[in-house]
Amino acid sequence: MYKVVAVCCLVFLVGCSSIGAVLPPDQSLPEALEKSHEFQSLKKLPKPRGRIPVAVYSFRDQTGQYKPKDNVSSFSTAVTQGANSILMQALHETEWFIPVEREGLQNLLTERKITRAAMTDEQKKSAQLPPLTMAKIIFEGGIISYDSNVKTGGLGMEYFGIGASELYREDVISIYLRAVDVRTGQVLLSVATTKKVLSMEVRAGFFRYVSYKRLAEAEAGFSENEPMHICVTQAIEKALTMLVEQGIDRGVWAAKEQAVAALPKEVNGAVLRPGQS
Repeated sequence: MYKVVAVCCLVFLVGCSSIGAVLPPDQSLPEALEKSHEFQSLKKLPKPRGRIPVAVYSFRDQTGQYKPKDNVSSFSTAVTQGANSILMQALHETEWFIPVEREGLQNLLTERKITRAAMTDEQKKSAQLPPLTMAKIIFEGGIISYDSNVKTGGLGMEYFGIGASELYREDVISIYLRAVDVRTGQVLLSVATTKKVLSMEVRAGFFRYVSYKRLAEAEAGFSENEPMHICVTQAIEKALTMLVEQGIDRGVWAAKEQAVAALPKEVNGAVLRPGQS
């Protein structure tokens, strides 16, 4: 009987090592975030004729959802509250836009006042502060939905006290992004994207009496949850890629290789649609 238990333990440990790391990982040093597939698509966009100054005042969580927990009141939000910073990072890394600071505008204005106050009269005459860059387009929108447990399922088997199971859960987030013309207030473009958030759990174990009043029990497993902020980042990068592509197709702005004669009127790097002044 002990040999049977030893063989079961050996098979169990080998199975656990094959499905993933069961033991806690070692401590690691901080590292840069790995670029996603959507970021690579964003970088592969055609070169623009000119970079367009854009502003983002607010791109926030509009779902009002909290993290789902069984029989527990949780006030932790389900999605990140830093989507504005994620969008600004994506705009900064693309070659199409020049993002200007608007979320911390009051801090910027305060520092400019301090700089002027520290200048002497001669410095104020010879080296004045340049004006702030004006945005041609404002990006609006936000995370508009978060649906948990959209799809759940699993697979398992147990025989003679020895079993294994695998469970998964699928959530969905959706975002909307639109480009607004500063001069007219017209919504030039609007796109929507969605991203599935996958969570999974794998477990294996056995429970068996090896002799009278002697019970052998072992269990191991692991779970893996897709980070929410990475899912939001991928959805924003996808939306930005779609927005640039739609803008090229509709003539809102133009790529560098397009024929100059076929292009609409250009104002300070921003290419306008026909009929706009």
